[in-house]
Amino acid sequence: MGIFQIEGRDFAWLTGERDDPEDRCLHGHVEVRIGEAVVAYDCTVSAAALYLLKTLTEDHIIHQDNQLLPCCGFFLVADKALENVTIIGCDYGVDWSVVHDGDSVRLILEDGREERVPLEAYRREVFRFADSVEAFYRACSPKKIPEDPFDRDGYTAFWNEWRRRRGK
Repeated sequence: MGIFQIEGRDFAWLTGERDDPEDRCLHGHVEVRIGEAVVAYDCTVSAAALYLLKTLTEDHIIHQDNQLLPCCGFFLVADKALENVTIIGCDYGVDWSVVHDGDSVRLILEDGREERVPLEAYRREVFRFADSVEAFYRACSPKKIPEDPFDRDGYTAFWNEWRRRRGK
C-alpha cells in the first residue's frame, strides 16, 4: 500500500511571534508526501488540521470545498449547537481528494496521480499532525476568548468539533 506523510514546522501566529494570546489561527509550513509526490505550502495549520480530521470520516473532493492546506482560515462560523464550524478564508491553498474505499483511502492529486493508503495508517498520520498543532496551542499563553458572541461561538465550535473528531 501507499505512502502518506505530513509534516508541519515553523509554527507561528500571524505576527510571526511564537506566542500571541489574541491570535486564534495558527500558521506554519506543511509538507505532504503522497506516494512519490511532495506538496509544500505555508498555510493556516489550525484549519488544515481540522480539515484533515474531517477526512477521517468524510470524503473530500478536490476544489469542491476548502483546500486541505488553506492559505487563510480567519472567519469561523458556528452551527447552532456549537458542534461544527465552517471556516472561511481566501481561495488560495493546496488541495487533493480523499476518497474512502473500504479499509483504505484513495488520495488523488490535482494532476490525477493516485495513492491508496490503509485507513488506519492515514488516521495515525492525521492524528500525529493534528496533535502537533494542538501541542503548539497548549505551549502558548491561553487565548483571549472573544467578547463578541459570533466570534466566541465560532472559536468554541472549532475546538468542540476538533475534540469530537480527534476522539477526546
